[in-house]
Amino acid sequence: MNAINRDTRRASRALAPLAFGILSLFALPARAAPPLTYMIGDGPKAYPVVSLTWGLLIISLIVITIMTVLVCLGAVHRRSPRGDLSIEAVPLLHGGAGLRWVGFGVVITGIVLFGSLIWTMAVLARVSNPPAGKSPLTIEITGQQWWWKARYLSADPSKVLTTADEFHIPVGQPVRVKLIGADVIHNFWVPALTGKMQAIPGKINETWLEASKPGRYRGQCTEYCGWQHAHMAFFVVADPPDVFQAWLTKQLEPAAPASAQDQHGQQLFQQHCGLCHTVRGTLAGGTVAPDLTHVMSRETLAAGTLPNTPGNLVGWVANPQSIKPGNNMPDLFLSGPDLTDITTYLRTLK
Repeated sequence: MNAINRDTRRASRALAPLAFGILSLFALPARAAPPLTYMIGDGPKAYPVVSLTWGLLIISLIVITIMTVLVCLGAVHRRSPRGDLSIEAVPLLHGGAGLRWVGFGVVITGIVLFGSLIWTMAVLARVSNPPAGKSPLTIEITGQQWWWKARYLSADPSKVLTTADEFHIPVGQPVRVKLIGADVIHNFWVPALTGKMQAIPGKINETWLEASKPGRYRGQCTEYCGWQHAHMAFFVVADPPDVFQAWLTKQLEPAAPASAQDQHGQQLFQQHCGLCHTVRGTLAGGTVAPDLTHVMSRETLAAGTLPNTPGNLVGWVANPQSIKPGNNMPDLFLSGPDLTDITTYLRTLK
């Protein structure tokens, strides 16, 4: 399997410069790669797909070039030297060199299409299942309007972790992902690591992903699921195994006890937010909204809508409907002092 992955990575690296060279003839000034680009990959499930993508793109460009040249040559060859534009009846002739060219084109086209089909089926077979051996980690991810809930499963109930919108995985290890739709159909996609897989209510779909190097990979719901579909992002953070284990251990811990200055904010949070949100170690135990036990360890708020900064946190708690209209978090109409106390307490949840 390692040899196959190395060969696939080499093929991907070989094809990418050639395709970039062809595309650069028509390219606009260089810009940074978009966060959801599918033209590069960083995992063994992505490498074969990226190679296939570049290969089919190059074949398509070659076909377009050949057809364009042939059409131009045909137009020049058949042009009347006298500029006579009169319409004449042309007898239909059977046989001749023309049919041989048609037959030649059909054969070449059939070979190319059949080869592309075999290549595509081989890639699908290769990425359908994780490498041989038991997957060390399983994450159950539930798509909801409009955020992602993740449960890190374990045979030990005390080691089952629930978090939201930002999922950490160990580098170099395949991760099994179980997908569930809580309300409508969603679609889980991390283009740099894995292909698309639907999250359907009443059904569990399984996929897998693996990162070959540390990094932060953007994911997105790609099945239209309502008003805030575009604001339903998530992030997969690939850590070295020791860093991942340290993160998991930290995330499993309950929230630190509130200090004397933050106890009023904790009480207000439990009163106003505890029916929907969980903060482990407190009376807040709601399950219909994201777990906030370690909310300040995440880099974004509201499923990638806002950077997780103190100002954005205050704005989100104060008036979430103005930022993400239609989401299930109501405006709480908090007074200024209560808003300050709640957000000050939330900033201690690291």
